[in-house]
Amino acid sequence: MKLPPKNILSIIGKIILATIVIVDLIFLAKFFHIQEYLRDALQWIDSLGNTGVIAFMVIYIFATVLFIPGSLLTLGAGVIFQVVLGSVCVFVAATLGATGAFLVGRYLARGWVEKQIAGNEKFQAIDKAVAREGLKIVLLTRLSPVFPFNLLNYAFGLTQVSLKDYFLGSVGMIPGTIMYVYIGSLAGDLATIGTPGQATAPEALTWAIKIIGGVAALAVTLYVTKIAKNALEMEITSENNDE
Repeated sequence: MKLPPKNILSIIGKIILATIVIVDLIFLAKFFHIQEYLRDALQWIDSLGNTGVIAFMVIYIFATVLFIPGSLLTLGAGVIFQVVLGSVCVFVAATLGATGAFLVGRYLARGWVEKQIAGNEKFQAIDKAVAREGLKIVLLTRLSPVFPFNLLNYAFGLTQVSLKDYFLGSVGMIPGTIMYVYIGSLAGDLATIGTPGQATAPEALTWAIKIIGGVAALAVTLYVTKIAKNALEMEITSENNDE
């Protein structure tokens, strides 16, 4: 069953609108010098002592929900808290922020998605099939830097992936989190993080993360393709049996 032309135009319109919003957010982030504000926030956090952990996590959570790239904050965690505590803070805050964004996507936009696919059994079959394998898909996408973190948080909310699978799949962020926090710890100074002259991680570690990310990206692409193919085959078989 095909979607009516009106629905197709509506979907295309929504996609274009979403793209414009994302581009606008990126432009506004640059225009208002978000990176500078984040750097100032890190300086403030550093001055708080032990309570800085809580302040850092709150800021990181809000940044994630508000679609603000958190790479500078992650690097800053390495400078302020060093590798172990910094990695824990970033992972917990990123997971909570990502979960918040997921819930926003789930409860503000999921209803619209369900209406769009209500008349298309094939889309519904794929959506349900992806939901059944949600944990593996979330885990693989979190392992790979190829998939944009902030965008995925909302995108998964539009699917039927369960909150439990989404939350557990966050463990895939651990390798990348540790690497970025470690790079930040090498800088040793908040003023230098994110700059061209910043210290970098050992080449072997960098390549290891790239390889893991590349393999994960390939795996999730093939895996989702296979799931979608199987779901469509089952749907076609079901339709033939009904006839």
